[in-house]
Amino acid sequence: MRHRYLLVIVWCLNTSLFSAQENRVNPDSIPNKKIEFTLDVVSRYLWRGQCWGGDYAAIQPSLVYSVTPKLSVGLWATSNFKKDYYYPDGVTAYKGYQEIDCYATYQIADYLQVQLWDYYWPSVRNVDGVDNNYFNYGKNGVKTVDAILCFDFSEGYKYPFNATISTLVAGNDYRYDNSGENPEQNFTTYLEVGYSLDLFDSTTQTLFKNITLAPTIGAVLNNKAGYYSYADYDRVSFINLSLKATKEFALTKEIFMPISINYIHNGARSNTDVFGKNFLVATISLSY
Repeated sequence: MRHRYLLVIVWCLNTSLFSAQENRVNPDSIPNKKIEFTLDVVSRYLWRGQCWGGDYAAIQPSLVYSVTPKLSVGLWATSNFKKDYYYPDGVTAYKGYQEIDCYATYQIADYLQVQLWDYYWPSVRNVDGVDNNYFNYGKNGVKTVDAILCFDFSEGYKYPFNATISTLVAGNDYRYDNSGENPEQNFTTYLEVGYSLDLFDSTTQTLFKNITLAPTIGAVLNNKAGYYSYADYDRVSFINLSLKATKEFALTKEIFMPISINYIHNGARSNTDVFGKNFLVATISLSY
């Protein structure tokens, strides 16, 4: 999952679900639907400035069920269908990437949502010292639980900003002392603030209507456990500085197709040599 930077254009099928790099859930998008299915095809999977799966395209299906108007549960997955790929040196082989997440969201207020994500990223082949057991939340496991608060003032408010506070509360997120012993849960925390700008009003020609520009600043505060591989471990690390342009097309009354181009800069001072610091990802989204 570590490769060099490559400029790619992508086709992505998405819904208003939180998706690995960039929050995936918005249960109010189609309030009358109990079940919503999404299939995403992305050029590369970036999550909070972290490149998982190299520069390969990935497919990301998702399913969300609205238990009540405020409570939703869902599944989200990604796979690049690669067993091995290579670092930029052309020699070092590594594994492809896949991930299966389940989550629950609860809408506390129109601007505040709490989310609980269970991340599972099994190795595509056996790796020494790694246990792919789904129920292993220990030091050699591939499970993590993420508790998230999402503030969203982008609809109906004077200042259309949003913010995310994310803390890993369980699973493989351990820090060690200088001797590599005495593991402790690190509770790695990530903060993100974004803003949305509608570039053109309703009088604009059809081609340019409904275009939104969304700048984002995201930083990991305490990365001593090294959970964010491509970030600084000993300081606050601004790993997700992005600018995203999105245009939405209505195919039918129930089917929408957002198209977006997202530029992401990883501002970490170290640990970014494998893939580089800059990424450009284009997406096409479709959901029903």
